[in-house]
Amino acid sequence: MTDTTAPTDKATTPPLLASCRPALIAAAVFSAVVNLLMLSGSLFSLQIYDRVLPSRSSETLVALLILVLFLYALMAVLDLARATILARTADHVQSRLDARIFPSLLQGAVPQSIAPVRDIDAVRRAIASPVALAAMDLPWVPLYLCALGLLHPLLGALALGGGAVMTAITLVKQRQIHALGQLAAAEDHASDRRGQVFLSQSDIVNALGMRDTAVSHWQTHRQRAALAEARLSDRGAFATVLTRTIRLILQSAMLALGAWLSLRGQVSGGAMVASSILMGRALAPVETLIGGWSLADRALGAYRRLRSHLERAPDLTAPMDLPAPEARLGVSGLAGAAPGRGIPTLRNISFQVEPGQILGIIGPSGAGKTCLVRTLAGLSAPVGGWVKLDQAHLHHYAPGARAAAIGYLPQKTCLFEGTIAENIARLQKDAAPTAIVRAARLAGAHQMIVALTDGYDTRLSPDGGGLSGGQAQRVSLARALFGNPALLILDEPDSALDAEGALALGQMLRRHRAAGGSVILTAHRQALIGTCDLLLALDGGTARAFGPRDEVLRSLGALPRALPAFATARVSA
Repeated sequence: MTDTTAPTDKATTPPLLASCRPALIAAAVFSAVVNLLMLSGSLFSLQIYDRVLPSRSSETLVALLILVLFLYALMAVLDLARATILARTADHVQSRLDARIFPSLLQGAVPQSIAPVRDIDAVRRAIASPVALAAMDLPWVPLYLCALGLLHPLLGALALGGGAVMTAITLVKQRQIHALGQLAAAEDHASDRRGQVFLSQSDIVNALGMRDTAVSHWQTHRQRAALAEARLSDRGAFATVLTRTIRLILQSAMLALGAWLSLRGQVSGGAMVASSILMGRALAPVETLIGGWSLADRALGAYRRLRSHLERAPDLTAPMDLPAPEARLGVSGLAGAAPGRGIPTLRNISFQVEPGQILGIIGPSGAGKTCLVRTLAGLSAPVGGWVKLDQAHLHHYAPGARAAAIGYLPQKTCLFEGTIAENIARLQKDAAPTAIVRAARLAGAHQMIVALTDGYDTRLSPDGGGLSGGQAQRVSLARALFGNPALLILDEPDSALDAEGALALGQMLRRHRAAGGSVILTAHRQALIGTCDLLLALDGGTARAFGPRDEVLRSLGALPRALPAFATARVSA
């Protein structure tokens, strides 16, 4: 993960729309030609009624037919080209947004929810939809209205009045659809959040007999979302039907007006037919926009939310590569907050860990141990103070370099869908098998893995399941050791281990220390505390004691209420 304390520079990130400008300009040029070619049908009608029929010339008819077929074929090619351009632009926008949004979700720079990914899909669908093509055709509507006015002022007036009615319908629908769309989106997101929570805690839900209650709560939100979607659909369907009906009435009225003018000798028969065709073409993009307004409205709302996410997301440009660090960690005046909390959980923490040392962090529940190790691993940005790895601030290291230097084991074991080998290799596709086996041997997990039916090729389920708690923790420890990191940060590494696993853990810690590496771990058990050279006692987010293990344990006799769990550990040490 990228340290959120890294300096950011929004100006260095090319605007998304700017990167799409060449494609959009090309699509706009094609749209201009397509709309000009749309006049072919009207001009063809004029020529048929005003030239071919009076002259009864078959040659003229054939020539006009060949010409209009050629123009229609050219129009089809250009229309397909602009649709393809918009589809590729949609893919490009999705790719660019994916590259910024998902890493930000992973590093916790924006709220961790799948909603931004759905927003990206909404933007992509809108760009590749007929609504985008209609929006490009909309500026050419005045051309058709002017053409109608040139045929006869009354024809132009009728077209202008019809366009005003359609515009009014669009504005009214926009207000209604926007409000209903926001309500539907909110209910949909609430349903997703509630379902995600219940699914992630399915074991607890089933164990406590909460399944029916959970289903009821989830269905309540689903029904609210479905009701909002139904209202949105009803309003959209009504507006679409109304728009289509008005367009048909206007086309018929235009044809009738043209016939009346033709009877009075003010326009030709060709102009009568051409006016009806022009009217239909002028109203076509308006009708499409009204029918797809909900899609466009959702896309606009999604794009605004994505812009907000991007403004909060730090620049992902990696800093200059630094040489591999030594296992030396320095902390001074550190203040840190737990994820989602603005109030610091840690205050004024300072210590130094040298190569070949093991630091144990002890303290009661809620003392800030997990918050501290997350900050030391670069998962949370310090609120104050600094963390240095081999004299360089933690955020000066590129994410890959920092991950190679720091092996991290979280408190809650989490494996991913794939084989055991892929999990140990951190899902790297080009990982050397020797490096995978080496990490497993260091973690004392090699024999356990090869004893499985499929060994290192044992596939885990999407949530990393398929192993016992102890087996999963040993695989997670092997993953932390992959790449031979100089510094290990382990959050309660023995919490799910049996006696054999705890013994292997102790051996690994001693080997890592002997090789010049350093370790920072949170501990509760006596055996694990006994492997530490240094102890940092936390209570209430502050350091109560720091120093050599035996000195700290002796000092805890003066703090019986703060750390009662370590009284027996002090005696055994």
